[in-house]
Amino acid sequence: MKLIPSTQLPLYGKRILVTAPRNYASRLSQQIINRGGLPIVMPTIETCYLEDYSQLDTALKRIDQFDWIAFTSRNGIEAFFQRMQLLAIPTSALQNCQLCALGKDSERLFAFDVKVDLIPTESSPQGIITELSKIADIQEKSVLVPVPKVVGVPEPDVVPNFVAGLQKLGMQVTRVPTYTTRCLDKDLYEVELELISQGKIDAIAFSSTAEVEGFLQMVNSPRDYEHCIFACFGPYTAANTQKLGLNVSIIAQDYSSFE
Repeated sequence: MKLIPSTQLPLYGKRILVTAPRNYASRLSQQIINRGGLPIVMPTIETCYLEDYSQLDTALKRIDQFDWIAFTSRNGIEAFFQRMQLLAIPTSALQNCQLCALGKDSERLFAFDVKVDLIPTESSPQGIITELSKIADIQEKSVLVPVPKVVGVPEPDVVPNFVAGLQKLGMQVTRVPTYTTRCLDKDLYEVELELISQGKIDAIAFSSTAEVEGFLQMVNSPRDYEHCIFACFGPYTAANTQKLGLNVSIIAQDYSSFE
């Protein structure tokens, strides 16, 4: 790959706007570079610490009472285990819990030296529900769901739908904020927004609904992005993007990783 002329790479010369948070943006940008593209990094949201950890701390202090812990993001995993470490709760406290995570997010659980009991074939919250529904007596089980507290944009329906799906299985669901997702200030991106309005961005890549909502708060009108192609990370983000009024042209079929 390194010796192939850039002109022969599939994304040669394409300027692709990456709206993912910093920790995800770097991974996606590298994949774009590897294929000859020019990533323009413009995170529309960021993930950061909570201001109030009371709910999470309460859950962690009785963690052995949960049958399952369902992680739906890498950020949730990172924040969850960082808080455990801060509270001096050993990972051995999870020995009676079964853990599930999506796709390559499971690698972060392995890095914390804990077992992963379920990695759904479909790398989505709905995939977790589908797999859990196959387990006998799942309706008698309790599940902890670490989720973001969303600030500055409407909460996407992904988490509420996930919680509702678990409850429909008969599970006892405890939803607990574990980190914050918030919209960034558009004033950070005067140059990038100008490139969009000038038609100099070929495609805009979204990896979550919150990114789309953050993006729409930053642009002035649909005319600003009428020349852009929209690409989405999986069918759920694509469906929500369509609901928000954007026409999606590209949908990643394998959404377990950015590759």
